[in-house]
Amino acid sequence: MRVLFLNLVLLLETVRAMAQPSPGNLHSLTAIRDAEKQITLLNNPSALIPVADLQNLKTASVHFAFGQQAVFDSLASRYAPITPFALHHTPTDSALLALHDRLKLHNLILITLTDATPISPNVLRFITDQQAINRVVIILAGSGKNLASLESVRSPIIWYPANTPEGASAAAQLLFGGIATSNRLPATFSTRFKQGSGFPTPKIRLGYTIPEAQAISSRRLTAIDSLVNVAIADHVTPGAVILLAKDGQVIFHKAYGHHTYSEPEKTKPDDIFDMASVTKVSATTPSIMRLLDQNRLKLSDPISTYVARTRAIPDKATITIREALLHEGGYTPYIKFYEQLKPLDLSTDSSAAFPTKVADRFFLRANYFEDVMWPVTLRSPVKTRGKYVYSDVSMYMLKEVVETVSHQRLDEYVLNEFYWPMGLQSTGFLPRNRFPRSRIVPTTDNDNWFRTMRVQGFVNDPGAAMAGGVEGHAGLFANANDLAILYQMYLNKGTYGGRKYIEPATLQLFTAKQSEGSGRGYGFDRTKLPGDATRRYASALAYGHSGYTGTYVWVDPQYHMVYICLTNRVYPDDSKTYGKPTINLRALLLDRFYEAVASGL
Repeated sequence: MRVLFLNLVLLLETVRAMAQPSPGNLHSLTAIRDAEKQITLLNNPSALIPVADLQNLKTASVHFAFGQQAVFDSLASRYAPITPFALHHTPTDSALLALHDRLKLHNLILITLTDATPISPNVLRFITDQQAINRVVIILAGSGKNLASLESVRSPIIWYPANTPEGASAAAQLLFGGIATSNRLPATFSTRFKQGSGFPTPKIRLGYTIPEAQAISSRRLTAIDSLVNVAIADHVTPGAVILLAKDGQVIFHKAYGHHTYSEPEKTKPDDIFDMASVTKVSATTPSIMRLLDQNRLKLSDPISTYVARTRAIPDKATITIREALLHEGGYTPYIKFYEQLKPLDLSTDSSAAFPTKVADRFFLRANYFEDVMWPVTLRSPVKTRGKYVYSDVSMYMLKEVVETVSHQRLDEYVLNEFYWPMGLQSTGFLPRNRFPRSRIVPTTDNDNWFRTMRVQGFVNDPGAAMAGGVEGHAGLFANANDLAILYQMYLNKGTYGGRKYIEPATLQLFTAKQSEGSGRGYGFDRTKLPGDATRRYASALAYGHSGYTGTYVWVDPQYHMVYICLTNRVYPDDSKTYGKPTINLRALLLDRFYEAVASGL
């Protein structure tokens, strides 16, 4: 371990010394900027572009021999699920009629064409038919000569002259508001599409580009690769997904390693991880913020206003929502609920008597939370009230507050109020109900508490698992792109995709220092990086949270940056995290990003 770490330091110094702009990336930057300067939006009087409502969107991309299909679909799918359909550039009538029927479950049809695509009468009929029943957007690449053949089309047209990957990327991002444009046609192509035609459209969502577009050297960021690879070799974690967004642009998003140390499943950028305590600031805290904005609760309210049974418990009756958010309510830090388990409480078969699935082929008896866990929680002692003691019980209580006020389960509330409207495709509780196991990174092969088996897609925290997988302190699963969207919304002072989710003043309140003792905000950590590392580069405005499983989110408004680090560091056995020296990977990576942002090109 010591030798590896020394080698790591030497390697970092070498990388820093060579951190010069990459000629290849500078060439790409020129192509990206050219594409963004030339792309033009036509036929958009109803402002369909950028696409606003993602919650009910069912998108199909229909490619007529479009050479940049993979790039376009890859970028577009970061905003909404995309179902691709490929056609020959001269499709037959029967092929178009068959496609018409196959599109019946979609309500946004993207049709990609190039200047080499013959705009035949049957293709125009297909477009007209789709316009009559769906929202349609035409993406046209090439010289623009085909614009004359699209005179009759009333749907929006995104045109760009360079049929390149950079052009396709710009088109996909413009479609969903990842980039803005105010470009106009440089020449007259037809009676309708004259020189100067075009519609402006704003940037309302994250964009995707290379580091050089934000004046950051890609070569400097090779330090990230080196750090993660050393950590994997030293069994700090079998895999990782790392993301950095700067000024509303994702400039770094990479996956490393494998799901486990022994299996061939490579980690992918869209893999789903157990968030652990990142749940606190990604589900419970935003729910409190939104309900506060709606005047449905106050921070000064006693939790007993909403959790009635605490009114009869003297040491809990007056603890407020504010105290719980600051971890200053005096609640017990952690309750080992699994110590209450008896052999008859668990079964290897699912049934009405054992409905709560806590792992594959492992079920907990019905009503265990109500019969055992909640009474134990209510009886737990309150100590050191008014002082900072980090407590999961605080978030158990706040979950009950959210559900009582909203009349929805926490998992349903955050899906409806935040995740689905924002276009978060993978974030939520109980992921095995929605995704194949292969998309979810295993957390452990033995949690050392009550599951001596693989835990994959079931929350690692035993209390959250025994409560049914949905709790205020743990249970959320997400991928890096989704988290970047959520935390960009925070950075945007509560707005994303043209919609306000949280009032700016509320976000300012919650993320500012609210405790002299801990330096924390309401729900958010502000004072230190993951583990025991003190803050090196972060500004006084920065905030975030870590998760026990190896996750971390960090926002720094001064630098306009969002940092996401997802690992499964507790694999294969939870005991590896106790009493063993290890690389503080999450903090070291963030330091490297800060250095790269500060150094520029």
